[in-house]
Amino acid sequence: MEVILKNDVENLGFADDLVTVKNGYARNFLIPKGHAILATPSAKKVLAETLKQRAYKEQKLVDEAKKQASKLSNLDIKLTAKTGEGDKLFGSISNADLADALEKEGISIEKKFINVAGGLVKRTGQYEASIRFHREVVETLSFSVVAEAK
Repeated sequence: MEVILKNDVENLGFADDLVTVKNGYARNFLIPKGHAILATPSAKKVLAETLKQRAYKEQKLVDEAKKQASKLSNLDIKLTAKTGEGDKLFGSISNADLADALEKEGISIEKKFINVAGGLVKRTGQYEASIRFHREVVETLSFSVVAEAK
């Protein structure tokens, strides 16, 4: 079944994408929750017109996202955390902690757009995260987790 996404759906697509999903997923989840509408011929025409009108605005958003992403290249993010025996952390470092650290550096990004490689960080060391500023602009950020001075 073809549907048009109204919102970004994790592991499926972005808003205004035309995607094919199983009938039950569309009827029981996407459409009732308001994440998608049925892709009828008239809905497809409306979508095409909307995308055509939005192309110019979209280019401005992409340029702004690239400008934000370029700020990441010279950042050196060090997150401190309490450690136990060896290099294990008490707790973990998540995408929310990384979002807070980026906020302090002047880059405002929601935590849902940050994907730390391997999920939660539970040891000290060097790690990478992919940060999505826009559907077309994804940057990789290297950061390190260091032990807090005792």
